[in-house]
This record gives sequence, C-alpha cells and structure tokens, in this order.
Amino acid sequence: MKSPTGRRYNEISSASMLQFQRTTMMSNRKGRPYAATRLAKYLQKRILELRPKKTQTAIASEAGFVNPNMLAMIKAGTAKLPLDRVSALATALTCDPVMLFQLAIEQRGSDTTELAVRQIFGTLVTENEVAWLEEIRRASDHTNPNLTSKARSAIRGIFGK
Repeated sequence: MKSPTGRRYNEISSASMLQFQRTTMMSNRKGRPYAATRLAKYLQKRILELRPKKTQTAIASEAGFVNPNMLAMIKAGTAKLPLDRVSALATALTCDPVMLFQLAIEQRGSDTTELAVRQIFGTLVTENEVAWLEEIRRASDHTNPNLTSKARSAIRGIFGK
C-alpha cells in the first residue's frame, strides 16, 4: 500500500526512524510527569481507603469519566485531572471538593494558574478550614482578633511546628 507521497507505508526513512526513537525515549522519560504530585498521592491513598466499599472503576463511573482508565492514569501520574471532573470526583471519593480542586490546580504546575484562581476566587477554603475559622470566631466572641505572634505560635504548636 502506498502513501499519498508515493512511498510505501512500511518504508521508513532513517531520519523518520531516528525522530520516532527520540520521541519514544522522551515520552518514556516523561511517562509519568504528574506521579510526584500531591494529587496523585492523595488519589492512591483515598482509593485504597475506599476499596472495601467500592472499586476504582465504580469511582471513575460515579465521577463521570467516559473511559474508566482515566482515573487510573491520573492516579499513576500520566494524566491531569480535568477541572470539570473535580466536583463529581470529590463526591465519588467523599472528600472536600475545594481541597481536590486545590490539588488539581497545583498539579498543573503553573504559578500563573494558581495566581489567576486566587485573584478571581480569593483564598480557597476547605470545609475543615471553615470549621477552624468558625471556632476561632466563637472563641473570640466574634471580635475579629489580630493574628499576633503569640497566637501564631500557639496555632503552630498545635501542629508541632
């Protein structure tokens, strides 16, 4: 069978073959560019925690992934989590959607993306962080206290820092 250029499809020039080898080598090096992200690590942990209750395929289906392998690819670090899947995936994982969104934005590795989100939405706050803020308000009788060095040290002390 011949290509539109008249060459046979099974005839590959040495230059084309070299380009293919370089591309393959580069893709193998970059095969899992998102594996070290906090999102990939979180998904690995959370899916393992949910394993007695539901399968990874069930989670992918609940999250609305057309291809159930997409969740495996995100977990393995070979693909990014599409931002339009964050809410549904958070529901499927029974986790905080804001936290998952923060991890998805961080996964993109772009300071400009994080800055744009911060400029548009302000500081994103998870459900747990809201609970902390509400407790601080109750403890301070809603007086809007300043964050003094003593208060900062006390908060950091709670976390052993």
